[in-house]
Amino acid sequence: MPDLIDRFGRKHTYLRISVTDKCNLRCLYCMPEEGMKFMEQERLLSYSQILEVASAAARLGVRRFRITGGEPLVRPGLEELVAGLADLPGVEDISLTTNGLLLAQQAHRLKQAGLRRVNVSLDTMDPIRFKFIARRGELQRVWEGIEAASEAGLLPIKLNCVLLKGVNESEIGRFLKLATERPVHVRFIEYMPIGHDDAGWREHYLPLSRVLEEASQLGYALEKIDGPEGSGPSENWRIEGGAGTFGLIHPVSSHFCSNCNRLRLTADGHIKPCLYWMDELNVKPALGFSEEMEQILRKAMELKPENHEMAALLAGDPLRHVPTERRMSQIGG
Repeated sequence: MPDLIDRFGRKHTYLRISVTDKCNLRCLYCMPEEGMKFMEQERLLSYSQILEVASAAARLGVRRFRITGGEPLVRPGLEELVAGLADLPGVEDISLTTNGLLLAQQAHRLKQAGLRRVNVSLDTMDPIRFKFIARRGELQRVWEGIEAASEAGLLPIKLNCVLLKGVNESEIGRFLKLATERPVHVRFIEYMPIGHDDAGWREHYLPLSRVLEEASQLGYALEKIDGPEGSGPSENWRIEGGAGTFGLIHPVSSHFCSNCNRLRLTADGHIKPCLYWMDELNVKPALGFSEEMEQILRKAMELKPENHEMAALLAGDPLRHVPTERRMSQIGG
């Protein structure tokens, strides 16, 4: 079987699939509160078209799929796509990233369709701060979604926390405590300048060394471990005696590009070899032509750069490529 191997010897076995750029939140690090223009419905790939791309990827060795957005659960009938992915030969894992607001209603039928696990965005455990960060929605509904996912067997549950200096860094201790009390994997994530390089990003960027400092100050005994299934680039730890674990994903302060194994499919049908750079390939002209679709995926291997250079951006150094103008919600993360 031919593999997707780029110029730097990295084998790609993972495709992240965005099904929509729409979201029922307006998180301050992801999109503006007002004035966001979303894609027209006719621009979005249908589920059958997404499965055509995924099938080509599977023939070339992709074994893991993650469904993202925007918020993927706002798109109706998502279980149809999950079931189609589960039927592809060789697929080992199907997961979902969600803000959790609609998860309680959909967790069981997604599990029945073939979804294996979920990542839930949870940047705060304070209801008032939730309103400030997410700008809408109710924190209680997120917790209800997490409980429903656990009951449905969508395990392990990972909780994604984007750390923002001056916003939620005071809750690091609360999240570490959560990882001792519950069998969840808390993942602290550095704020990335996707689609924007402004004073807000620089003001709120926080290196994740802060998490280990907090753990030390709290007197926690830490053990470095292999992460739960699908941990990807996470650096993982267990607190002695804890029921769960926590991880650090630091794309800026200590990038993990040398081990990158992923491609991204945007909701409007573009393959992105790298999250940060502008380069992308339109799959729509190849729909209905399996060989041409495979050629697009191979072309992505030729375009993929060695790394994303976000650390250089933070330092004010010149960049060798052109950053994307798409925001995270428009790419799929």
